[in-house]
Amino acid sequence: MPDSQVGAVIETGADHWQILQRNAEGSGAIELAGRWVAETRGRVEVRLVTEDTGVAVSRALDWHAADTRPDHTWAATLDAIPAGGLYRLETRFNPEGNLAGEWSTRGDMRHFLGVGDLWVLAGQSNSAGYGRGPYADPPELGIHLFRNSETWGLATHPMNESTDTRHPVNREGGNPAHSPYLHFARVLKQALGCPIGLVQTSLGGSPLSAWNPTEPGDHGLYENMLHCIERVGGRVRGVLWYQGESDTGPQQAPTYEQRFIAAVAAWREALRDPGLAVITVQLNRVYQPPSEEADRGWSQVREAQRQVPEKLDGVAVVPTFDLPLADGIHTSAAGNLLLGERMAQAALGAFYGRPADYLAPDLRSATRTRDALGIELAFDNVRSRMECNDPQAIAFRVEDSTGEVTIEKVSYRGDNRVALVLRRPLAGQAVVHGGYGANPPLVPMDVERFLPMLGFYRVRVE
Repeated sequence: MPDSQVGAVIETGADHWQILQRNAEGSGAIELAGRWVAETRGRVEVRLVTEDTGVAVSRALDWHAADTRPDHTWAATLDAIPAGGLYRLETRFNPEGNLAGEWSTRGDMRHFLGVGDLWVLAGQSNSAGYGRGPYADPPELGIHLFRNSETWGLATHPMNESTDTRHPVNREGGNPAHSPYLHFARVLKQALGCPIGLVQTSLGGSPLSAWNPTEPGDHGLYENMLHCIERVGGRVRGVLWYQGESDTGPQQAPTYEQRFIAAVAAWREALRDPGLAVITVQLNRVYQPPSEEADRGWSQVREAQRQVPEKLDGVAVVPTFDLPLADGIHTSAAGNLLLGERMAQAALGAFYGRPADYLAPDLRSATRTRDALGIELAFDNVRSRMECNDPQAIAFRVEDSTGEVTIEKVSYRGDNRVALVLRRPLAGQAVVHGGYGANPPLVPMDVERFLPMLGFYRVRVE
C-alpha cells in the first residue's frame, strides 16, 4: 500500500518504460510531484542516470533538491534531458544534517525511460494489426508502446490487444495479431539513434467519420486519440494512418479526399501542431466478388490517398499493391514487415531530412498517340525502369465518351514510360485508371527498388 512507503513517493510524472517526445532542440523534460514520508525535516532530491551504468546523465541531472514543502508534498522538473536512453529516474529523502547523501531515506524510481519520438497508430484493422502467419519481429529495448491499458511497456504484438483497457471505444471484437509498426520503429530507431514510442489508438472497421470531428456522427475514436496523446505528454511526432476500407461505398468514396484533409486539419488544430506529420497507406487489394460499384469506390479512395500529399504539406503516402494478404482483406505478417520498412523510409525522407528514396512511382501524364490507338503513360519517381512481373497483366482501364475502351496490350519502354495499346481509337475526352478495382491485376513497379506504382483514378488523357 502507498501509505506504508517512507521517503520520497512519486505520484505524478514519468512512468516505467515511458518515451518522452523530444522538442525542437532534441531534448525532453519530466515534471514530477509527490509526497514525502519521514519523521524529521529534510528535502527530496532527484536525479537521472543511465539504466545500464548508474552514472548520472549529466552534472545538471545529478542529485539536486526538489521543492520540498512543509505539507509533505514535493515537486521537481528535470530539464534538458538529451535524446536517448534508456534512463532511470531516482529519488531520495535527505534528512537535515545528513551530509553523506548515500545514507538518505529511500525514494521511488522509474525505470527504462527514453527521450525520442512518439508516433500514433490510428486507422482501422490493418492498422490495429490482423496479419497472420509467423514472423521474425521481436521486441527491442528502446521501442516502447503506450497500450490500451494506458500503461507503457515494451512494444510487442499484438499492439491493439485490450487487456485491462481503459477505453473500450477501440476494443477489438477478437484478438488482433501482427502490425507494421514494430518494424517501422526498429528501422527508425536504428537510423535516428534514439528511442521510439508508439501510441495505440486504432480500431478495426472504423470509418473516417469516427476520426474526423468535422463530420456528423460519433467521434469517439478522435476523442480517444487526443486523450491518449494528452496522457503521454501532449506532443507527438506524427500519426501513422492506415484506413479507408470502410469508406469505399458510393456515398463516402467520392468525398474521402476532402474529408481526410479536414480530419488532418482538425488533428493539427487540436494538438496545436500545424506541422504534425502524417504517413498514410494507399489501400491494398481486397479479395471479393467482382462489383463495378466496389471497383470504383476502392479506386476513388486510392486516388484521394494519392492526391492528399500533393495538396497538404506534411503528408506522405506509401504503396501496397504487392503486399500479400493473410485473408480476404488483411495484410499478412510478411507484408507488414515490408510495409513497416516503407513507412519508416517515408518518415526518414519526408520528415527527418534523411536521404531515403521512398517516393513511389506516380503518374505524371497520360498522352494519346497521334492515331488515337494508344496512350503513353509517364511516371515520376522512377529510378530504373517500369516493368511488371506478369507481362500479360493489364492493371489499367480506359474510358472515353462512348464507354470503356479495351486495352489489347501493355508495353514497357525500358524507362519511366508505359504504353497502352487500344483495340479502337479514342473518341472524345478520355480518362485512364491505374491499379483499377478492388482487386486489380498485378501492377508495374520501379524494378530495382521493388516499389509498385500508386493507384490512380480518372486521370485525363491529353
